[in-house]
Amino acid sequence: QVQLVESGGGLVQAGGSLRLSCAASGRTVIYNMGWFRQAPGKEREFVTAISRSGSNTAYADSVKGRFTISRENAKNTVYLRMNSLKPDDTATYYCAVAQTGLVPTKQTEYDYWGQGTQVTVSS
Repeated sequence: QVQLVESGGGLVQAGGSLRLSCAASGRTVIYNMGWFRQAPGKEREFVTAISRSGSNTAYADSVKGRFTISRENAKNTVYLRMNSLKPDDTATYYCAVAQTGLVPTKQTEYDYWGQGTQVTVSS
């Protein structure tokens, strides 16, 4: 089992930045880590993912060039740096772990999920 705890969400003005963190516990080897988000009234969508080595990443088109994913394996922690935030980025952001595959982008490929952290971008 893997437990995931997200932090770093909050309220920010459009154009601002936030950094989300997600700490994993329960297993010593965590493979792919990813971020998804769900806005009110919408389905959860893929944001970004990173492989264990950090050499492979994947991003949704909507966040490319603005968001950066990174990780510290020694801390089993993944980060999401979000720059140039837009009101459309407002959502609950979820951290997830996939123990198979390589930077998967589908929700069904992820094995463990965090509880989510709210990000609100005001215009």
